[in-house]
Amino acid sequence: MKILGIETSCDETAAAVVEDGTRILSSQIASQVEIHARYGGVVPEVASRQHLLSIIPVIEMAMAEAGVSWQELSGIAVTVGPGLAGSLLVGVNVAKALALSQGLPLIGVNHLEAHIYANWLGNGSIDFPVVCLIVSGGHSDLVLMSGHGDYAVLGRTRDDAAGEAFDKAARILGLGYPGGPAIERAARGGAASIPLPRAWLKGSDDFSFSGVKTALLRLVEAGEVPSVADGAASFQAAVIDVLVTKTMAAARGRRAKKVLLSGGVASNGLLREQMVKHSPLPVLVPPPVLCTDNAAMVAACGYYRLRAGGTDGLDLDVVPSLKLA
Repeated sequence: MKILGIETSCDETAAAVVEDGTRILSSQIASQVEIHARYGGVVPEVASRQHLLSIIPVIEMAMAEAGVSWQELSGIAVTVGPGLAGSLLVGVNVAKALALSQGLPLIGVNHLEAHIYANWLGNGSIDFPVVCLIVSGGHSDLVLMSGHGDYAVLGRTRDDAAGEAFDKAARILGLGYPGGPAIERAARGGAASIPLPRAWLKGSDDFSFSGVKTALLRLVEAGEVPSVADGAASFQAAVIDVLVTKTMAAARGRRAKKVLLSGGVASNGLLREQMVKHSPLPVLVPPPVLCTDNAAMVAACGYYRLRAGGTDGLDLDVVPSLKLA
């Protein structure tokens, strides 16, 4: 079964063809990072207009790279949320038009669920239950996955998501946008020597990163950060310490068989290293290109939904604030 995936939830226009939920036949991504960098963050109206310009060429390139015809596809999967409403509408409306014109099943996909399924690409079967950490610019969620489509949210961020906190910390340190990669690059030349707080929220699997961000801001304002590199290294260490510790605690308490890491922040090298180092369980982490927004993960998720009979009609609509469970 070959699925065409379409992803336009934020500022990446992506299309991919995936076979049987695991084998990537093609993956094309048109990034808008340079466009939004001048504004210090994603501008929703600009993002949706850019999707309109890019989406048809990106889909054509994905189909050509995969070397498949429309008749060889089993379905079209598209992200319906969460995300920016205008951006999501571009992808969903194009997917509906293609499904109608080509007579193919339409599969609406939750963007957070798709991030989890990035772990199936290249890995094949994964035994359940697993604990998944979805960590990105808008989300920091701990999820127990007991089977395909069977999720229980263990914890969420109570304020800033980890990726959002990285963006804000980068702005405080004058490192620019996007903040996650900027913090990671700067941290390589520094030492995690600044004592920044950790919000453990004992008795809960929730996260909180607003306090560590504010603490960094106050130290910078007081001139108590020796260097930008030290500030970046210390902030990165504080956030990753909490992510790793709370994920491991959740996995041990649920008798999980594996830990799955996903989302844009999962491309951070220190997070990947520390998660593997401290986990008593096998840890799966997608390659960095599959951690950030892409359509291969949408197609993989769509395959499992289609296999279970989960299709949508042409009345499919976007849900910008969609939850996983």
